[in-house]
Amino acid sequence: MAKYDLTKTISPYLDRHLVFPLLEFLDVKKDIYPEEDLLRAKLQLLDKTNMVDFAMDIYKKLHKTEDVPQEMKAHREDVVARLKQLQAECTPILRVLDNQALVKQLRQEKLFTLVFLQENHGVTAESVDALYRFAKFQFECGNYSGAAEYLFQFRALNTNPEKNFSALWGKFAAEILMQNWEDALKDMNYLKDLIDSKNFTSPLKQLQQRTWLIHWSLFVFFNHPNGRNGIIDLFFSERYLNAIQTTCPHILRYLTTAVITNKRRRNVLKDLVKVIQQECYTYKDPITEFLEALYVNFDFEESQVKLRECEKVLVNDFFLVACRDEFIENARMFIFETYCRIHQCIDIGMLGEKLNMDPESAERWIVNLIRNARLDAKIDSKNNTVIMGTQYPSVYQRVIEKTKGLTFRSQLLANTLTKATTTASVNDVAAASRFVDEEEGQQGQDS
Repeated sequence: MAKYDLTKTISPYLDRHLVFPLLEFLDVKKDIYPEEDLLRAKLQLLDKTNMVDFAMDIYKKLHKTEDVPQEMKAHREDVVARLKQLQAECTPILRVLDNQALVKQLRQEKLFTLVFLQENHGVTAESVDALYRFAKFQFECGNYSGAAEYLFQFRALNTNPEKNFSALWGKFAAEILMQNWEDALKDMNYLKDLIDSKNFTSPLKQLQQRTWLIHWSLFVFFNHPNGRNGIIDLFFSERYLNAIQTTCPHILRYLTTAVITNKRRRNVLKDLVKVIQQECYTYKDPITEFLEALYVNFDFEESQVKLRECEKVLVNDFFLVACRDEFIENARMFIFETYCRIHQCIDIGMLGEKLNMDPESAERWIVNLIRNARLDAKIDSKNNTVIMGTQYPSVYQRVIEKTKGLTFRSQLLANTLTKATTTASVNDVAAASRFVDEEEGQQGQDS
């Protein structure tokens, strides 16, 4: 399954700390990568952080020893000394922040500003800048709750837009690592608004920021209760879909999974299949190939093969492992619906093979689907078949459609006649009528 693992592809777009959960997940999946390779990868990630104790533990496990290199011990001493220094530099602002009642009161009275704190509590602009460095250092040490709190307070007092933007990225990462999905969603939406409205030095840098947000947002979308709707809304917006197609077509795996598992957003399926076709030369995996086999080639044998492969991909993907059962259920429904559009009488045993189910389970699944979805179909137990009924629009529906067409024709004719009154020509009226007929014919072709 290593060939379908996207950890190496996604990692360059993530903060180092966000890669750790992915490596921990792969560590549990013992059959993808050797344990020693994963330990080396963790050690390499930790090399540029302040999580020295964690790095020491991994070094001992990797080399099967109780001793660690002297440079690790020296690094730990430097981290402790630097932490004390930064804490001393921002003592005035920390004294205020530690008094939560005071902070709450100042926020309610809208007095939590640098000017007020300078005049009444001895807080300087230098101590606010030191708070930013202290929060960043706390994040590198793995104290994500402290980092998120300090970055939140820093953004309220700081007046530098660039530092505020950077602090928001840091807070977003900290909220993800603490699994505070509601706060992470708010930060993500705020970042999106800033990226879309900010004047970057070049369009390339703006594209880079969008690409980072796309990857970081996966943590939120596949953990937040409304995430499946959110990922469809964001990734199908023009700017972000262009970013996906330009820099990271591998994200189509996650977008495809979100669409398949979201029964209420089937309206985007056609657009998704079109994008998958366009990008099949740059990226494809069993999940995207499943939709292509089913909706482009109408190859049910191939879609059955891809569905079995999809199951293996899902259980070995950090973001998608929780979607496995829901994905398989909805994918089977996609196969059933597509097959029913083509055939009127369906053999249950053959359909069971296409759904990768035994005949008895397939029959129960079909019966439940017919009952729940109220399909016009019935089971012929004697011949072991499903007979699909032909659905015609009701008389009322046809009358409504005809009335809509008549109303449109009348409005179009009235508007054209109004324009033609300036000349009051019979020929103009006749021409207007012909124009309406042509427009109605064109509308029928489009429909």
